[in-house]
Amino acid sequence: MEFDIYETLMLACFVLLLGHFVVQKVNFFQKFNIPEPVVGGFIIAMFSWLIFSVSGKEFTISESLQQGMMFIFFSSIGLNADFRTLLKGGKGLIIFLVVAAVFIICQNFLGVGLAHLLELDPRFGLIAGSITLTGGHGTAGGWADTFMASSNPLIGARDIGMACATFGLILGGTIGGPLAYKLLRQNKYEELSPEEIQNNDETHEISVPQASSGKKVNYKSIMLTITLLSVCLVTGQYLAEWNAQYKFTLPTFVWCLFIGVIIRNTLPHLFKVKMHDESIEILGNAGLSIFLACALMSLKMWTITELALPILLILLIQVMMMLAFAYFVTYRVMGKDYDAIVLSAGHCGFGLGATATAVANIQAVTNRFGPSYKAFLIIPMVGAFFIDILNALILNVFITFI
Repeated sequence: MEFDIYETLMLACFVLLLGHFVVQKVNFFQKFNIPEPVVGGFIIAMFSWLIFSVSGKEFTISESLQQGMMFIFFSSIGLNADFRTLLKGGKGLIIFLVVAAVFIICQNFLGVGLAHLLELDPRFGLIAGSITLTGGHGTAGGWADTFMASSNPLIGARDIGMACATFGLILGGTIGGPLAYKLLRQNKYEELSPEEIQNNDETHEISVPQASSGKKVNYKSIMLTITLLSVCLVTGQYLAEWNAQYKFTLPTFVWCLFIGVIIRNTLPHLFKVKMHDESIEILGNAGLSIFLACALMSLKMWTITELALPILLILLIQVMMMLAFAYFVTYRVMGKDYDAIVLSAGHCGFGLGATATAVANIQAVTNRFGPSYKAFLIIPMVGAFFIDILNALILNVFITFI
């Protein structure tokens, strides 16, 4: 059974509503910040697996809608990448970016090395590396499409990628807190009073001023943002086609991201164009949600059973490396103080999962041991867009040599 673009959009929206309903009802999904599209998509994927097992029938969705939503998401990351914010983080942000980049390299060396030992295609090592763990579901889908469209298609790339990204999301939200508590006890930091802890748990204040552009989302801001996203998509596609003639190539979604970065850091200065961060974030999140719903609900679970154990082994070793790296490298390089402990917990969050997981990790620590202004400044900025740019550049180097 094949769904056209409109039917796919309708089904994706139903999946999002289903995911929202389940997340609201199940505390586990809320605790580990599992995205609603992932929950709803996996439910539909399991249902389709059951149908396939019983009747042998499967359904396919519109690839154009899924791909378009992915490009919109990465374009929005670029449009939000204002390099002036880099200066706000100061020296600490630069150091943390270097630490994150080194970890991405380690993640990919480990993934590719284990893939060779387990006699898997080395591209599966990258999928069980920074593509899904540092990159998350969006990056997993982008690279999966690239791998499957190559002259040597990597069968099951998207299904494995989505499973790895979900595994990382859960583990990233699980190991950050215990690691931080070990370091806090080791350095004899004391918890806040029970009254302060209860107040923090109820209010979820992050104890850092929140920037606001003061601009309301309206028709003009939405139309301007749609226009800029369209420019990113069209230009990114043209550049990807031009780039295809060379040995070193970048996927289309990376070109879309880079065009977004160029637009964000030139138009406001050259032509005084006002960027609307709220509109960019809303449309980007909508694109990501629809893309994830499409990607997850179309998972063919029956195609990944043969790879389940080798990939799981790689992921478990990746988790152990993340713990060791955060403990021996992130904590020490960032200064071996309270802020460094909180940053280490946050690094576990987006090193295996996502920015939301990283923020949840540092929130859990600061609620009980006091605020960390440095962590709440650095983690969201690095996780929001800098890490995706770094990851894309590093991955392309690995792709060239494997």
